[in-house]
Amino acid sequence: MSDAVRCPVILVAAPASGQGKTTVACALARWHTRQGRRVRVFKCGPDFLDPHWLALASGAPVHQLDLWMTGEADCRQRLYQAAQQADLLIVEGVMGLFDGTPSAADLAQRFDLPVLAVVDASAMADTFGALAFGLQHYRLGLRWAGVLANRVAGERHADMLRTSLREPAHWLGALLRNPALALPERHLGLTVAGEVDDAMARLDAAADALAGTPLAQMSGADLQRWAVSLEPAANDAAPATNAQPLSGMTVAVARDAAFCFIYAANLECLQALGARLVFFSPLADAALPDCDAVWLPGGYPELHAEPLGRNEGLRDSLAAHVAQHKPVWAECGGMMALFDEIVTTDGQVHAQWGLLPGRITMQQRLAALGPQQLAIDGQLLRGHSFHYSTCATPLAAHARTARPGCEAAPDAGEALYEVGSLRASYFHAWFASNPQAVAALFARRTGTGGAIS
Repeated sequence: MSDAVRCPVILVAAPASGQGKTTVACALARWHTRQGRRVRVFKCGPDFLDPHWLALASGAPVHQLDLWMTGEADCRQRLYQAAQQADLLIVEGVMGLFDGTPSAADLAQRFDLPVLAVVDASAMADTFGALAFGLQHYRLGLRWAGVLANRVAGERHADMLRTSLREPAHWLGALLRNPALALPERHLGLTVAGEVDDAMARLDAAADALAGTPLAQMSGADLQRWAVSLEPAANDAAPATNAQPLSGMTVAVARDAAFCFIYAANLECLQALGARLVFFSPLADAALPDCDAVWLPGGYPELHAEPLGRNEGLRDSLAAHVAQHKPVWAECGGMMALFDEIVTTDGQVHAQWGLLPGRITMQQRLAALGPQQLAIDGQLLRGHSFHYSTCATPLAAHARTARPGCEAAPDAGEALYEVGSLRASYFHAWFASNPQAVAALFARRTGTGGAIS
């Protein structure tokens, strides 16, 4: 007998970035949550920022789905588990529908997910219909839900867009142009929802704007047209964490406005490995909590460089932790704060913690973006990089990341630095891709050389 579960699912996509798919996905999640439905939301591809808004809108944790980084088995299992507890699953796509390898379209086809296209129609008339038709038919076998016009000038404009469609049944409505519905942004993407005082009010306003559309007026029975049969991953398909090699260990995780790039699944992976998690704020706390290992995740240390540099108590506590040969894993923003200095885009030089020699320099353009894999301790971790800064250091790279399917090269990828028990890289790891490698990353190692000066 099959263990499959049927649940309505919609993948919110767009022809390009910047069309408003995050706003629509949040509005849809908030609308149905307010109607009393149990909603679970996923984000396609690596992303730390959109999930903050999607989680606030749905009231539930948001996990990533990526056929390479997280893997098909991981995607399958997370969708299956969520479907057992939800009335509606929403997946927000990434970039344009067919952009990237793997793309949102690849994910939709792999799991037979209906696709809703959000199109910025502010400067369109009949071309809206041509674009919708092309998105639907560009690839055979793509299950189509319909199209929603965004940033529309008015009712007359909406009528023009609706009548341009070859198949009128695919019209799911229009959102009028309204700057109040836009979610605030900065250089790495959306501003974290927790830093926006009126975040919930913005989500409610977006849900209210969606209320008059055919998309929002679908009843629970109507949603069944998007029902998908979801099955669990095979028992041997997903990495096992049942050995709990971190049992009895406490891992301290930095979490505040400066260090907020944390996948919920990474925390769950550490707990599944047996670790007890405690959280601390490098902006507010003068010392580490009692712990066996430390994780400094990514975030925005450049926006908080001055108070971070002044926190000498935490700096000294970290140095003492490393002197005791206790592990530290620092990724991207977490690594940046460990160097001597950060130079912000306005040219200001801010002293940091000095546990690693060198300087971080912020710049206006992206320095790296894309999927990466890291061979470490004989294991392979998958993840990605995304940063606007460069690093100048006399440290030699202990290892380097590589693009998917490629071998590491000395002049490519992200460097992994090691000083004593401290490991640091721009690389963001997806822990569930290899729990065994993560256990080795946080376990105390013998014979760790180097010193912190």
